[in-house]
This record gives sequence, C-alpha cells and structure tokens, in this order.
Amino acid sequence: MRSPLMSLLLFTGCATGLRGLPEYVPSLQTQSCALSPGCMAPAASGELLVPSTPAVVRAAQAMRGLLTLKDFLNEAEVAQVEAVLVQCAREADFQVNEREYGQGKFPDDKECNRVVGHDKLGRKIRRSMELGTMKHEVAFACVERELGEKFPDHFTREPRYGKEPTTGGYSITDTRWDSLVPDLVLHFVRNANHIQRLYDFYFPCTASKKSNPLGDTGETVRQKLDKYKELSGAEQPALVTPQLGISR
Repeated sequence: MRSPLMSLLLFTGCATGLRGLPEYVPSLQTQSCALSPGCMAPAASGELLVPSTPAVVRAAQAMRGLLTLKDFLNEAEVAQVEAVLVQCAREADFQVNEREYGQGKFPDDKECNRVVGHDKLGRKIRRSMELGTMKHEVAFACVERELGEKFPDHFTREPRYGKEPTTGGYSITDTRWDSLVPDLVLHFVRNANHIQRLYDFYFPCTASKKSNPLGDTGETVRQKLDKYKELSGAEQPALVTPQLGISR
C-alpha cells in the first residue's frame, strides 16, 4: 500500500514546457502547477494548498519539509544559470547570423536599419527587430535544453505581470493592458509570483548598440529594465547580450 506522501508525489501534476521549462498558463496564479485537485501550489503566505483530508495534509507537511532547502537557488546555482544564459545568447546570435548571412558574416548598420515591414499600427519593422525575434527563439530553446531538466520548477518563460488595483503590487495575470513581460524569471519553487532574478535577452544589431546596449535610443533598454523594478524581487533586473554577457 502506498504511503500518503508517495500518493501525493504520484498525483502532483505540473504544467511544463519543452524539456521541463514552465511556460505561462493564464488561468494560474502560480505558474508551474496544473489546475487539478491534487496539484500543490504555494499560496501567498508560502503554505501549500492541498485537499484538506488528514492523510493528504500530513503528506503535504512532509513534502514541505523536503522542499524547504530548494525553495530557491543558491548563489552558486544562480551563477551557473547566468553562465548558461550568456552561452545561449551567444549561441543564438551566432546561429542566426550564420543562417541568414553565411559563414562568419553578420549584418552591418545599413542592413540592421533596413525596413522589412510595418506592424498593425503602421510602425516600421526593421531588420534588427526581425533578427532579434529569431534570436530570442533560438535562445529560449537553448535555455530549455540546458536548464529545463535541472531547474524545472524555478524558471518561467515570458510570464505576464499585471498591477493589482487594490494593492498596487504586481502578480501573474492574463490581462495584456499595462502589463510587464520579462523574457525569463528565476523564482521560488513553483511560484512565479515570488521572483528571485529577472532577465531580458537583447540582441543589439548596430555597432553603437553592441558597444553600449543600455544607451539612450528612444524608449531605452534601461527604461524597460527600470519598469521591472516595480516587481517584488526584481530590484536588479539583468540584460543578457552576446557581446557583454550580464548587464545590470
């Protein structure tokens, strides 16, 4: 006969993306858990929400004890994660440039500024933006490959945070208006509302932006990072570029 803890382990379900990396699920307040009666999700107080039968409560308490040491990643693990993010940014930059322009080649400033289309509002879409989108997808796939199995409960790709009208704080939302969507969030176990680190990939195209990705160009990258500071736990959001690695 299975113990309550073993039963809880067997029916606990998690919604994860490719190779284990959680992706945004609009109906959930905690990103990594599927909406099911047997799925544990950390509440705002840090306690576990589980069915209230005595056996399951005891099992949940035991599980909580097992999770305590891995609620968040330690500094060595964070450093490992950041090294992988830089590796993935460089891999994405290299692969897309090689694919689009040939071996050892990359776009010059003229090519970066070339208009390739317009968005729904009639704004120009430049080649730099198009290349950036391609490179983001390659970088995301790299992160999923390199980190998805090792830290499956601590990462969420492109979560959306909206402001709570009553408290003024931010939490996971499916509302697009005035929301913040970082590329990757490193968070406490199975709880994307409890941020540990926040990262945005950025793939500068022109020579000036490669040397100074946080420079002043319209709505600057720096302004975007500053907005993330409104999120609890994201006081030092980081930019990940192929040229400079982690910038804060």
